Amino acid sequence: MLRFAPSPTHDMDLRDLRIALLNYVVSQQKGEDFIVRFNDLDKDKVVEEKDKDFLGILDLFNVRYTQVIHQSENFRFHSAMALQLLHEKKAFSCFCSDEWLTKKMDEAKSAKISYKYDDACASLPAELVIDNLNPFSVRIHKSNHDVIVKDLIQGDVAFSVDEQESFIIMNRDKTPTEIFATAVDDMLNDISYVIQDEEFIEDVPKQEYVRKSLQYDKKIEYAHVPPILDANVSVIKLLEEGFLPEAILNYLVSNLNEDFSETFSIEDLIKRFSFKNCSLSSLSFDKKQLAKINQKYLMQLDPKELSRYLGFADEEIGLLAKVFIANVHTMKELRAKVEPIFEKKTFADEISKEANEVILSIKNAPYFDSYEDFKTFLLNNNSVDESLLEEILQITFTGSKQVVNLSEVYKYLKNYLGEIIK
Repeated sequence: MLRFAPSPTHDMDLRDLRIALLNYVVSQQKGEDFIVRFNDLDKDKVVEEKDKDFLGILDLFNVRYTQVIHQSENFRFHSAMALQLLHEKKAFSCFCSDEWLTKKMDEAKSAKISYKYDDACASLPAELVIDNLNPFSVRIHKSNHDVIVKDLIQGDVAFSVDEQESFIIMNRDKTPTEIFATAVDDMLNDISYVIQDEEFIEDVPKQEYVRKSLQYDKKIEYAHVPPILDANVSVIKLLEEGFLPEAILNYLVSNLNEDFSETFSIEDLIKRFSFKNCSLSSLSFDKKQLAKINQKYLMQLDPKELSRYLGFADEEIGLLAKVFIANVHTMKELRAKVEPIFEKKTFADEISKEANEVILSIKNAPYFDSYEDFKTFLLNNNSVDESLLEEILQITFTGSKQVVNLSEVYKYLKNYLGEIIK
């Protein structure tokens, strides 16, 4: 089982999406289920309906999940596991106040040493615990062993026993900490692989220790992915700007794994992806690079599919759109080129008289398969020279003065002349 465990507190960003994609790809390669498990422990930060937005984006990227879970639904299991650890004296009640802990942290900072909890409450007599009416958190007794995390990307990552401390697993309000809830839920969900951002690697020894303390010994494999810097860009906003899902997928993977440089699909990714050639370097989000990749995918789109993106269902409109792709990078930019073709045209005052005459001639013209025959007919029936006629046709065919190959555009517009000169 693999899981994608986002926090529904923000728009899905590129880091979220990359982690979801990699977990899904590996789940398909391993023939295991893939679940979405929302980290909604902090109810004050959860944004309503944000979980549905995440699921909608996964659907758009063809990331198929078998189950959706909210961590808050497992509170009773988190409490039960914490109680078990207390009963087995593997955990203890901590009555240290925030003020006291802050004081200790400040002292460590002044001494220029790393702060670790000093186990002040680790050995309290039972009567002091029972009779103490102050609020308390629950801490798990610290580990006495070094830990080595074997990571598919980072290699072996060692954590010394000197770095370990008795950490909090249940807060004073009796809600689980994220580290404890994640450890328990990965156990409950029978997770085999954890693929997540590099920043979470320091949580792994604590989560492994929690599961070991609960007598859970299944081996979990890890892959911690280098960060994407400046990646708090919303995936939804990128889609709204006209970036294709396939291009975003390509950008995220090709910058992580050198085996993927050309355009590819998620099916290709499932067949070929491996952590062996993954980069250890962080990635700075580069919108210009994404735009170049997006342009490649626009060029490769089937004409009829491309026309659907533009609000049509006609292969000729898709072929027409491809005339403009060399000068655009996103679907939004392409739409801005195509939509004016079917809108009412305006001409500068100095050519409006001649333009109206040409438009009238177009309305009365017979059907011409060839642009040259069409142009000859207009020249013979209007008092304009070829240069002015082409200026008028540029505006008539495109809605602007942009220079295009009129013969090429006519090839795909000749059956729509009645619509574009309305």
